[in-house]
Amino acid sequence: MATAAGDTYVLTGLRRYRGHAAGSAEPAEQDFGYQLITRHAADGKPTATAVFGQAVPGGGPSAIPEGDSATLAVLPDGAVAVSSKPGSTHLLSPDLDKVLASWPMSCGWERKQGPGEDPFAASIAVTPAGRLLCMTSEYGLGNWAGSHPNIVAVSDPGTTLGPGRKPVLRAIATLDARTDRQSDADSYAHVRYGDEPVGRGNRPSPSLTEALSELTGTSGSLYGYLDSRMTRPAALGDDLFVVPVFGKTYRSSNRGQEFSFALVDERRALRGRLGGLHLREDSPFTGFDFTVVADPHRARAFHLNRYGLYAWSADGVLRARMPTLEKPFKPLVHFTLLECTPAGELLLAHRKQHLLLRVPVPQDLDDLAVAVEAALKGYGRQRTALKKQYAPVNWLWSDSAAAVHHL
Repeated sequence: MATAAGDTYVLTGLRRYRGHAAGSAEPAEQDFGYQLITRHAADGKPTATAVFGQAVPGGGPSAIPEGDSATLAVLPDGAVAVSSKPGSTHLLSPDLDKVLASWPMSCGWERKQGPGEDPFAASIAVTPAGRLLCMTSEYGLGNWAGSHPNIVAVSDPGTTLGPGRKPVLRAIATLDARTDRQSDADSYAHVRYGDEPVGRGNRPSPSLTEALSELTGTSGSLYGYLDSRMTRPAALGDDLFVVPVFGKTYRSSNRGQEFSFALVDERRALRGRLGGLHLREDSPFTGFDFTVVADPHRARAFHLNRYGLYAWSADGVLRARMPTLEKPFKPLVHFTLLECTPAGELLLAHRKQHLLLRVPVPQDLDDLAVAVEAALKGYGRQRTALKKQYAPVNWLWSDSAAAVHHL
């Protein structure tokens, strides 16, 4: 996650498991699992790292439990929000040295009550005007046990998230409207539709499942949108958003299964989809990467999976496709698309070599393929220079210059 000033925050994980580690008193033999947020300066140098998810030195518990599918957002005041499923949000200082506020949500088959349960969102994205685009979870959906991401909501203009400040989120889309098992206890006061909390029938209608089934003609199909899931929404502007939705997954191959990158506006209308994708030849089910990132300042959306890199304009028209079958773009299969920076660059991470690659996006998306090819060619030279400087072992890079904060 990049800032307008050029700093970049990167969320990573570090884990080790050894079958003989149980009961060992030797630190070098013990298991561990940490999550880390590292702040990099504009020149790429790490300046600070927050370590959390496991006991801090001295044995005390971490202020931030390890989260599922965690994501980052930099808020307008510079604070860093780390959110994870089903709905926990923790707010960190820009220097990553302290936890400013927490809104936790525990996992479980049923909603837990108590002073330690005060969820906010499973993911957050920030619009150009500073509004928060959020994904929140619900219990009591269909035949599912536990909670699942189900609501897309935005904060009111001028409201902020911070210590002692928890803005109301206005629901603009619901994924699954099968809520017969819900009770009043399953609603959350800060997620609202109209004047009341979202719950049971009080929610945007039709649901994304219903609308996409009608749009694609897959109602009643085994390979349609029944029991579908969604991932983190992205902001194409202050009033237009992309919601990745993918159909039910099966034990056998899911390539060719239904998926949509739905365009939803603030008036709770489905405006269509990001178009031009083939269900099989462009399927994100291979690798299960449904991430869509957006540039809300220039109204563009991007997606990378094992079959290619894609770019759209805000009207959903596919403007560029770079297939990984073509030689210049084959290296893309090793990268994950993280975000589009405020400067209009694509930020990619190499899965094995743990390096970041910035790809400048030209004003004309017809020229994007040339820019991507040039960036991939330059990656090898830059990696060689970094290897000489850092001498990584198993692609693990060591740098002692950054301040380390155990939270």
